[in-house]
Amino acid sequence: MRLAENRKASHDYFIEERYEAGLALMGWEVKAIRAGRSQLKEAYVVVRNGEVFLIGCHISPLTSASTHVSPDPTRTRKLLLHAEEIATLVGKVERAGYTLVPLDLHLTRGRVKLAVGLAKGKKQHDKRASEKDREWERQKQRLMRV
Repeated sequence: MRLAENRKASHDYFIEERYEAGLALMGWEVKAIRAGRSQLKEAYVVVRNGEVFLIGCHISPLTSASTHVSPDPTRTRKLLLHAEEIATLVGKVERAGYTLVPLDLHLTRGRVKLAVGLAKGKKQHDKRASEKDREWERQKQRLMRV
């Protein structure tokens, strides 16, 4: 079940591999994400000191959140991945010119997970070409229906 999606990711990047990462969240954040109050639009993923972090993800606190916690909606959140996955991501990001892009927040067996894409940036002409292909597919579907 998708809770939040980064729609600009497929427009701006060629997504080559997908990884599923857990998130180190606080209780109020889980409740807010389940209520659909999260946004991945300006979020990005960074590798620092052998750890992976999600930066810029906005999670709006619920009004019924705990009173003794001061919520920070855009705090840096740690991503939970296996050591081998982190090692391959570090190698590809540093050497091959890839970037890590958050794709969507979803639930897996009751836990909030983040789909992270290993991606290469699109140039302007690539964006135009993919838009043209998408339009052609729509037009083909219309023609087949008639």
